[in-house]
Amino acid sequence: MDKEERLKKIVNFLSSSKESMSGSKLASLLGVTRQVVVQDVAILKSRGINIISTARGYVLNNAEPKFTTLVAVQHTKEMIRDELTCVVKNGGEVIDVIVEHPIYGEIRGSLNVRTLGDVEKFITALQTSSANPLLALSNGVHLHTIGANTKEALQKIIKSLEKMGILI
Repeated sequence: MDKEERLKKIVNFLSSSKESMSGSKLASLLGVTRQVVVQDVAILKSRGINIISTARGYVLNNAEPKFTTLVAVQHTKEMIRDELTCVVKNGGEVIDVIVEHPIYGEIRGSLNVRTLGDVEKFITALQTSSANPLLALSNGVHLHTIGANTKEALQKIIKSLEKMGILI
């Protein structure tokens, strides 16, 4: 299989998958190494294909929310599940997390948490890895881009986060 055929297959795999796909899984399906998949994904991104790299794998981002807002929050690592669950249960998604680092400036990580299943996968990954969440770099202060399909859902999410006492 040549490179162009492999690139098309990656897009097809991602577009037909309802969940993220790891680089290792794509590599296995394509009969190449994970590093080849990483390079292929970089090529696809440079061609304008909206592939998002998450801790759980790659996602083809076809359905962006109609409305987004940036919220500032502060909480502990132990409150991450509650925060993510609050957003999802109120009809939204957590697109990313952003922290301000004194040396590197803004550091952004893609989350793309849309479902309660995504919340649990993220929490499991956090618990089973030795890595700290980005909020550990900023005394718990961080930003999230929150998305929803209605303005009302965004307002409900903001009120709920405020009620939790984590909205700054």
